[in-house]
Amino acid sequence: MTYVVTENCIKCKYTDCVSVCPVDCFYEGENMLVIHPDECIDCGVCEPECPADAIKPDTESGHETWLKLNAELAEQWPVIDEQIDPPADADQWLGKQNKWTELSREPAARP
Repeated sequence: MTYVVTENCIKCKYTDCVSVCPVDCFYEGENMLVIHPDECIDCGVCEPECPADAIKPDTESGHETWLKLNAELAEQWPVIDEQIDPPADADQWLGKQNKWTELSREPAARP
């Protein structure tokens, strides 16, 4: 098992999870974070820290696409190992549905 960052992170990008991760398995893109599944030690400390409820165990159904995306993007993006301020408009995106679909229409804004 590993943990996976899902759509709820898009445009929120709170990094509370990063500050508690003991192995630095988070990677940062412009619009979201991802977890490298081969580096995650399945400790679960990040999940309750996420204000956007974006981190889920990969054992929950429906996260297969996100697991694959996390793995791909973690290979491309830089590691993040310190908590940073969220985007100024993060709270406006918190809880918004279908962010991936909406942003997919804007290629420059995709995660």
